[in-house]
Amino acid sequence: MASSLTSSLSSTFSTLSLRRFSLLPTHHHPTSLSLSKPLNFPSIKTQATDIDTTFFDNVDPDEITTFDPPEKPDDFVAPPSFDEGPQETEEQIARAYEELYGPAYSGESVLGNDVYVMDSKVKKTSSFGKVKKDKIRDGFEERVVQVRRVTKVVKGGKQLHFRAVVVVGDKKGQVGVGVGKAKEVVAAVQKSATNARRNIITVPMTKYLTFPHRSDGDYGAAKVMLRPASPGTGVIAGGAVRIVLEMAGVENALGKQLGSNNALNNARATVVAVQQMRQFSEVSRERGIPMEELWK
Repeated sequence: MASSLTSSLSSTFSTLSLRRFSLLPTHHHPTSLSLSKPLNFPSIKTQATDIDTTFFDNVDPDEITTFDPPEKPDDFVAPPSFDEGPQETEEQIARAYEELYGPAYSGESVLGNDVYVMDSKVKKTSSFGKVKKDKIRDGFEERVVQVRRVTKVVKGGKQLHFRAVVVVGDKKGQVGVGVGKAKEVVAAVQKSATNARRNIITVPMTKYLTFPHRSDGDYGAAKVMLRPASPGTGVIAGGAVRIVLEMAGVENALGKQLGSNNALNNARATVVAVQQMRQFSEVSRERGIPMEELWK
């Protein structure tokens, strides 16, 4: 009994081992990577009878059909036509135009934007192969303060340029100081005028066209003193200070240059002194008291 059981178990293990070794993958070591015989895959061709065309059997291509739209529901309300709406006002049209294209050339802004950035407003006309720029008509007058020749030393030698200082103003309280450099005097003046229009400030003035109070300003080594004056005094100042005050529209004022004689720094010091001034109404609004009590 035991010998028969042992023989049956040994035969079973031998068959399992043969099956295990037969299931292992056999490894081949090809001598070259190229296939000895190309593989031929069966080609699949579509027959015309495989396409279902039963849907088009009852359709006549030469028949003229009419479009039958679905019926409208009972609660359908037709939208108003584009022409039947309310007519837009000129202010709404100007506001929409300014949102799309920026401030108009008229110099008026509906949205309160800065209309004095004049790069896009300079009209260019070509004449004899050169680009000519027309003067800007925006209500601002230009006055050249100084034109100097400057040189830049580079590796190949010296580069000659012109630097211009220009003051623009409308003589109604708006004034700006700008500077620009170019290889020609005309181009330098145009650049400085554009730069001045980007730096427009508002000069506070009383009904007598003078300052509301005294002020001092400095820029670099230049120091400027500004004082109000009584009606009929005129503008008593010199150099760049006088030009800035006249372009701003000040008619009665006293000005004095206390530091450097540099025209550009004195003009900018005048702007700094003007920016420190405030109207009486602003001070009374900040303090929360009427204007009559400011002098008590």
